[in-house]
Amino acid sequence: MTFHHPIPAAHSVFAYVFEGEARFDTETLSPTGVAHVVLIGKGTDVSVSAGSDGVRFLLISGQPLGEPVAWRGPIVMNTDEELATAFDEFEKGTFLKYVSP
Repeated sequence: MTFHHPIPAAHSVFAYVFEGEARFDTETLSPTGVAHVVLIGKGTDVSVSAGSDGVRFLLISGQPLGEPVAWRGPIVMNTDEELATAFDEFEKGTFLKYVSP
């Protein structure tokens, strides 16, 4: 089975595959029990062909913010300083904040 989805030209696109095997345009992905991310980039169409046992994935697109990116592990911030603060808060157990409505 093949899935086609139009994407606005200005959007960046990625897919988060959490089960199964698939071919994304020209990249074949065969997860082995661990989630995988396929960076598709920019485009106007995404084609996904499922493997013989099917595939489950999230397709995410959006217009880039044009902001700097500091990325290490599961945390993404705008600067290395913010990233260091986030990891410090994570280690102290204060990273997640609850804001009441």
